[in-house]
Amino acid sequence: MYDLSGRKALVTGGARGLGAGMAEALARAGAAVVIADIQEDLGKATADALKDAGGKAAFVPLDVTDDANWEAAVNAAIGELGGLDILVNNAGVELSGLVVDLDPADMRKMLEINVLGTALGLKHAFRAMRPGGPAGSGGSVVNISSVAATIPFPGIAGYSATKSAVDRLTRVAALESGKLGYGVRVNCVYPGLVPTEMGMKLAQDMVTLGLWPSAEAAVGDVIGLTPLGRLGEVSDMADAVVFLASDASRFITGAGLPVDGGMGM
Repeated sequence: MYDLSGRKALVTGGARGLGAGMAEALARAGAAVVIADIQEDLGKATADALKDAGGKAAFVPLDVTDDANWEAAVNAAIGELGGLDILVNNAGVELSGLVVDLDPADMRKMLEINVLGTALGLKHAFRAMRPGGPAGSGGSVVNISSVAATIPFPGIAGYSATKSAVDRLTRVAALESGKLGYGVRVNCVYPGLVPTEMGMKLAQDMVTLGLWPSAEAAVGDVIGLTPLGRLGEVSDMADAVVFLASDASRFITGAGLPVDGGMGM
């Protein structure tokens, strides 16, 4: 049910952090994986590590905010893998700030990467995977939202707004795909806080904004809000992506899967 042998996947923001973990999990399940990222050296190293572990992997450069870049990356992935069945829209950015001090430049950056980047991924996945497209066999798109889309949390209003938009994009795209017969399922994951570089920067930002006395206190309060009593791990999120990409979720589309230890319930 979770065997992805013969499947071809593209993971955005796959050079490090959650994206790299998701790419590794997809490869471990048998998928051939293309890492897409603006960080070329790190992305190539991640792809090489997957190959060294026995997987089939490659790297393509991708700025998710650029329409033509998306088209080129998807075409390159299809050329490299011989098709495309899975897109993981993982690339994202979090810039903390209080509403009273909202920085328009930060907000535009999050809107472009988190919202426009996800929307363009959906556009080009649909064009590639639908009947008559260069891949043409349908597939699965997994968008990465956040627990921030389901709960109020101080200091991240802009990020919360953009990740809420990812949820709405997911549902509308799933409906369009079904009604138009594309054969592409579209779902999203709401990760809880994971102690990656991005997650720990968020904790430190809470101190800078005067919301918590220390990063440790901020993390402790997040754990206190989480019924399972711990932070998330990269593997928790990666395994959820494999599930949504696999036939085990074949009758699931337009859904949001919380992987947050119960924090957002």
